[in-house]
Amino acid sequence: MTELKKPFLLKPTGKDYLWGGNRLNDEFGKNIEMSPLAETWECSTHPDGPSVIVNGEFSGMTLTEALRQHPEFLGTHSGTHPGFKGDLPILIKLIDAKKDLSIQVHPTDRYAAEKENGQLGKTEMWYVLDASKDARIIYGLNHTIDRATFETALSEGTVEKYLQKIRIHKDELYFIEAGTIHAIGAGTLVAEIQENSNLTYRLYDYDRVDKNGNKRELHIEKALDVARLQSMAEPRQPLRVLRYQPGSARELLCRCEYFEVYRMVINTEKREQVIFRADSVSFRVLLCLNGCGSLSFPDGVSLTQMEVYKGDCIFVPADSEEITMKGQMQFLDVRG
Repeated sequence: MTELKKPFLLKPTGKDYLWGGNRLNDEFGKNIEMSPLAETWECSTHPDGPSVIVNGEFSGMTLTEALRQHPEFLGTHSGTHPGFKGDLPILIKLIDAKKDLSIQVHPTDRYAAEKENGQLGKTEMWYVLDASKDARIIYGLNHTIDRATFETALSEGTVEKYLQKIRIHKDELYFIEAGTIHAIGAGTLVAEIQENSNLTYRLYDYDRVDKNGNKRELHIEKALDVARLQSMAEPRQPLRVLRYQPGSARELLCRCEYFEVYRMVINTEKREQVIFRADSVSFRVLLCLNGCGSLSFPDGVSLTQMEVYKGDCIFVPADSEEITMKGQMQFLDVRG
């Protein structure tokens, strides 16, 4: 095992989209000089927003640069991902929707490969961190419609009557398969795990203008090429089983061909420590949703301790050093 296989603390890229708020700075301590701060790309090798490593041997490098020097950090499974080109196959974000996001859709891998110069499509999962009393998401259509009728509704501004609106609550999760018309509604704070893609086709944006007075670009033709126009059943929350071990508990939130996501709770108040490591199959990403504590791991002949706080994102290379976890923390634990 190379001595370099230790966890990296990541600094995200911020995005100031017009619908964002300030909770990511105020509640997650992002300290990014943007207002609004709509998204933070917590773990990313995408050129539109790469993460930067802020500790250890690779401090100051982008995660992209580190992984290209050490592709073994990704694990043996990464090469099986559709369209894999050596980069991280996933992208993890925090999203603060103070206002409604645009009504949009993402392409499949096949469509993106053919029409977008070989890029990946975008299937994603949302874990709801917080939601206001009346918060909703758009999830598909409430009944089947043909393309011409839907296009007319878009041009006339009457499209909302065809959209399925779902009231959401904290701690729920939603799987958004490529081709599903969707939007995050106002008053929602979300952690998003997705394919490593930034392809979004906007269908409708409420005729809003940006800070320069310009309407944002729509992508009607491409969106309708990929959008599912059949009615969709209202999504049900999956059965979740919290499995306990000394000092910790974890539950599976989502498993698909692109990623696996677990929620992990650490509480070592009555126990000395919890041991964690990534196996040789896949890297792991730990996104701290709440609490604080520490991670300790071998660093040559000594032991390094990394303090962890709400909002921190940590990349753990595949076949990692053994990590000792202490404190009271809640994570999303993501593997590719």
